[in-house]
Amino acid sequence: MYRLFEQLSTRIAAPFKGQESRHSKVWQCQCGQSVFFRNSQCLACSAALGFWPPLNLLSSLQAGPQEGTWQLDADVDAGQFRRCANLDTPAACNWLVPAGSPDTFCVSCALNRTIPDLSVPENPERWRKVETAKRRMVSQLINLGLPVVPKVVGDDTGLAFDFIGIDLEGNAPMTGHANGLITLDIKEADDAHREKVRVMMREPYRTLLGHFRHEVGHYYWDRLVADSHWLGEFRHLFGDETQSYADALQRHYDQGAPLDWQQRYVSAYATMHPWEDWAETWAHYLHMMDAVDTALGFGMSARDMDLDYQPFPLDTLYDPQHSSGPAFLAFVNNWIELAGMLNELSHSMGQPDFYPFVLPQAVIAKLHFIHLVIQGAGGRADEVLQV
Repeated sequence: MYRLFEQLSTRIAAPFKGQESRHSKVWQCQCGQSVFFRNSQCLACSAALGFWPPLNLLSSLQAGPQEGTWQLDADVDAGQFRRCANLDTPAACNWLVPAGSPDTFCVSCALNRTIPDLSVPENPERWRKVETAKRRMVSQLINLGLPVVPKVVGDDTGLAFDFIGIDLEGNAPMTGHANGLITLDIKEADDAHREKVRVMMREPYRTLLGHFRHEVGHYYWDRLVADSHWLGEFRHLFGDETQSYADALQRHYDQGAPLDWQQRYVSAYATMHPWEDWAETWAHYLHMMDAVDTALGFGMSARDMDLDYQPFPLDTLYDPQHSSGPAFLAFVNNWIELAGMLNELSHSMGQPDFYPFVLPQAVIAKLHFIHLVIQGAGGRADEVLQV
């Protein structure tokens, strides 16, 4: 399903040859100009642009037969659409809503339960950054075939977001997940604040998108693993989640991560509790999938770079006998190679590593387990591995 460019390194592209990418990150306006995921208007011809998640398609728009409706230039048979009600707010949403739908917000904006107080001068820009990151995550979840359903009163199966700041008593909110509600301290959208916390917490990586991918991992654990046939195998790989979370949290902040954590976990925070191990590994799975897809979509090549990393063997996987095993392993091995190239590109700009992590064999097994859980839920994870 990945678009193959002739100039791609065969070492990076080999496992992804096949159909055109459903996860493309660059499209063409009707005028031929390249347009990107965040764009709501073509800079070359000023055409209106809209994103339609089910097709992963950003298209220039033409006026539809009814006032306020639009058609996709790239797929006129897709139907009639309206633009999301958040187009002209600080959220600057470029997503579309079916013209016949009673909803005024797109599938991503419909997940919002609380938006930040826009009377606070900094909050409009903060909200824009938050929504940009959230839309990218939601788009990826949809493309993987995962259920993305707004939370309703009395229902714990849906997903919702609160973007809030300091309360009336001066207390800052705690970023986290509870029963499908993901809360984010809006100050996380401030680069200086986020970097200060990252250094204080000794984290190698802290971004808005990373927050969303981690917290939504908790949500999908509830949806896909808890009370399912996967639970026993989860405990075998990640540990017993019934242990006290409060005690584990206190122990982690008192004692830190085990000295040998890098041999079994993707991050130090993942050592805190099996739920956090799952959420951290889930986030990295989404990071890897999106980054590889984006790189291939733009024709990045490692042809002239000799990155002789030792590849992981097949028995590294959670289920080496699974039909998707060889393709998934090829994906992981090529991610390691791509990450090395991207780290060097980052260094060339005087920046730290693009991907400041080392993946041990135990984490590869966990990543494969997550891949199979998504696929087993009716997802489309295997499609990214088709040759």
